[in-house]
Amino acid sequence: MKGGKLLVFSAPSGSGKTTIVRYLLEQPELNLAFSVSATSRPRRVKEKHGEHYYFMSISEFKNHIKKGDFLEWEEVYRDNFYGTLKSEVDRLWAEGKNVIFDIDVVGGLRIKKKFPKETLAVFVKPPSVDELKIRLKKRSTESEDKINMRVAKASVELATAPQFDKIIKNYDLDEALEEARKLVLDFISTPATKSNSDK
Repeated sequence: MKGGKLLVFSAPSGSGKTTIVRYLLEQPELNLAFSVSATSRPRRVKEKHGEHYYFMSISEFKNHIKKGDFLEWEEVYRDNFYGTLKSEVDRLWAEGKNVIFDIDVVGGLRIKKKFPKETLAVFVKPPSVDELKIRLKKRSTESEDKINMRVAKASVELATAPQFDKIIKNYDLDEALEEARKLVLDFISTPATKSNSDK
């Protein structure tokens, strides 16, 4: 696997990372393409296979694991697997794109470990765990139990923030969007041999 840069955006659910990633994809000067993750979780209303996720059964997902098809994978919740297919990144690199990920913190750090020079790993930090819960409830896509699971997981995920190259505090969305754009532009403009570990 060899190609352009890898931009990893990780955060607890509700932090705003998906909004930031969508904004960055709209900036032509960044030459970004979105890495569609594979998942074994059920498809939600309006989600499309191959656009939002590659939806698989649990047995399909486990078969890909056995064959070594994933760049990284994680059982995020019980029987809810998420992963990045090597073929997906190869496809986007072959198109001459820099690849951007909207991904779980564990998966994000694994990509950084595998491609330390080619990857910029960014952690998106919410104002507070309480604010996260409010944002998740506003989505109206999940049960109270599932929201509580995500909030509990957020505390653990927040502790991983120092392991990332950069931390964006998403207290003001417009400021966070501009900070992310500048970070990505700077990173893709520098040779892959340059260290990007400074916070």
